[in-house]
Amino acid sequence: KPFVFLCFLQLFDAVSCLAKENTRLLVLGRKHMLVNSSNWKREIMKEMQNKADFFFAENISEDDAFLLYATLQSGKHCKFVTRDFLRDHKACLSDSLTRHLFRKWQRGHQIVFSPSVEGKHINFLPALRYDCVVQTTGDTWHIPYKDAFEEKYSYEVPRKWLCIQQK
Repeated sequence: KPFVFLCFLQLFDAVSCLAKENTRLLVLGRKHMLVNSSNWKREIMKEMQNKADFFFAENISEDDAFLLYATLQSGKHCKFVTRDFLRDHKACLSDSLTRHLFRKWQRGHQIVFSPSVEGKHINFLPALRYDCVVQTTGDTWHIPYKDAFEEKYSYEVPRKWLCIQQK
């Protein structure tokens, strides 16, 4: 239960943070969020509903499908925030090209939410505006890299680039 309440407070912080940017927000949730409980506080839900639009799916629904549909239907500039890595959805795709295109789309539209270590504020890693592959222009190569090997999720890409220029 403490974890669920922590997620609720993080949702509140995320909505509050994004609403400050005058961003139009749609929060997808489940109907159990509307029931006042130790995990979901009605007064805080009302405050969030003043800052964002909400859609509440049935409690047993697969809400990822709603997330993907809403993002795609909202246009190419729409971004989404979720902790879900959408691995199940990628696994359902029929071929490697389609999976590659989905991962590329995901990297360009998923904003990654991460609470600070102290828990005092939240951080968002923006969606990438570029594709994370080696890029060349004339005699220059830009190569994405990481300082150390570590497992990464499909939406995570190196934030550092090595620039090599032929002389």
